[in-house]
Amino acid sequence: MDDEGREVLSYLKGHVAWEPRQPPAVSSDESLVRIARLVREFHDLTAGTSLAGDQEVVCHNDLSPKNTVYQLRGGELRPAAFIDWDLAAPGARIHDIAHVCWQYLDLGPSVTDVEEVARRMRLIVDSYELSDRQRLVSTILWWQDRCWRGIESQADAGDVAMARLRDAGAVRHVRTAYQWVSDQRGALERLVQ
Repeated sequence: MDDEGREVLSYLKGHVAWEPRQPPAVSSDESLVRIARLVREFHDLTAGTSLAGDQEVVCHNDLSPKNTVYQLRGGELRPAAFIDWDLAAPGARIHDIAHVCWQYLDLGPSVTDVEEVARRMRLIVDSYELSDRQRLVSTILWWQDRCWRGIESQADAGDVAMARLRDAGAVRHVRTAYQWVSDQRGALERLVQ
């Protein structure tokens, strides 16, 4: 905030993972650990504050590689900051961690090795130090269901941006991911514990 109480934004130089093909460092185990620790740091800063209200923390609610700035650290791209805070709101820690697992691991039919993706999910929850692992997979499913239904209902209500997303196949893509997670639920829950 400046001297007159106005919010001041600045540019953060780095790489944002918008394109489908990314350098391997963006999805490396080291980057996943850093993502989890950044989320934990943010959550810990907001826990118990008026911003969190009666919830555990403030959640970003849209964490993904596309909303992450990566910077060179030790010669490799590593997560440095999150952007696009439009959906931030009070919530539960597990909400953001479930979203991280879904988005950063691209949970859906493109996953060919359930054991490997479960190992990477464990890496995220271990690095975050999430105690409530029992609800992780059900919270991922909750997010996916909420996402496709939200796009659909907002598009039906005339939201042009949501109609474009739906027309581009976003609802179909998320529903397919939901079905994959649902089909793999037992294995994922067992392997993430």
